[in-house]
Amino acid sequence: MAACQPAAADHGVRLPWPPQAGEASNGDFALELIRRQIRRLGKLQPEVIKDRDPEALHQLRVSLRRLRTALGQFAPALDLPTTVNGSRIAAVARRTGLCRDLDVLRLRLEDTLLPRLPQQERQALVGAMKRLDHDRVQAFETLQEALRSGRYLKLLARLHKWQQRPRFTPLGLLPLAPWLPAWQAPFTVGLFLHPGWWEQDPASELLHDLRKRIKGARYALEPLEAWCPPPLLEWLEELRQAQSHLGELHDLQVLEQTLGQGKHPLKGDSLPVLRQELHQQETEHWLRWREQAQRLVLDSNRRAIERGFLELGQDTPLAPQ
Repeated sequence: MAACQPAAADHGVRLPWPPQAGEASNGDFALELIRRQIRRLGKLQPEVIKDRDPEALHQLRVSLRRLRTALGQFAPALDLPTTVNGSRIAAVARRTGLCRDLDVLRLRLEDTLLPRLPQQERQALVGAMKRLDHDRVQAFETLQEALRSGRYLKLLARLHKWQQRPRFTPLGLLPLAPWLPAWQAPFTVGLFLHPGWWEQDPASELLHDLRKRIKGARYALEPLEAWCPPPLLEWLEELRQAQSHLGELHDLQVLEQTLGQGKHPLKGDSLPVLRQELHQQETEHWLRWREQAQRLVLDSNRRAIERGFLELGQDTPLAPQ
């Protein structure tokens, strides 16, 4: 398919955000999403390299995911260089994931769990904390290599060059509004058919897989939030909460597995207060998740969401910010 060159994008036009759906093409919209994430990556990378605030790493990880989602979601509208693809972004994102996971484990131990433990149990966890620190140093060295690698820097450079003179497919030149339902469909169709909604085992891998599906649906819908009718806005908030409960549950399970290794394993009768705290938090998030899952799969909720998909873009969007 021959690519087409959009006149407005050639001059670096910045759309108001969110743009009026009738004023933007599919390609214009995708271009602005990509621009925003590239700018964020440029600002966040130096902060991540300094390694002073774990939040910078978290935001970099999120930005990489959003950039990958935008490139994949709007690929049919974009004529990108063949060397620009989501797999290279995913490779760097995986490196950020290990560092971030270790940060989350340590923060949970330091801020939430250790203050509630008796002195004997805090002392017993010194070895585990040192092991986490050691693993974090190694993971960060690998992350630095990825962020400074030629493949990653070339990818960003090619994206930056493309966005100066972007090229769109014929679909990319069409108005955005009539295509809004189509852009989210690949990420939401079949979501309620996932067996994880009915899973009764808190440790099942199905829940981890469902969390990734929910995250993908969120990332695809959030850029379209300005045109979502109320049922979809409510559903988006529900998805955020569901992802949070499943994420907390998974993190607690990973922490328990991590503490089960080394010189002071969390097993048998060892560290009884810590075991009780972990069990209590896991139970809390599990019960909240099950309550939410049962509510979300109700026929009335699903029908409201399905109608919301069909109504995407039919109402006047929010005023530009």
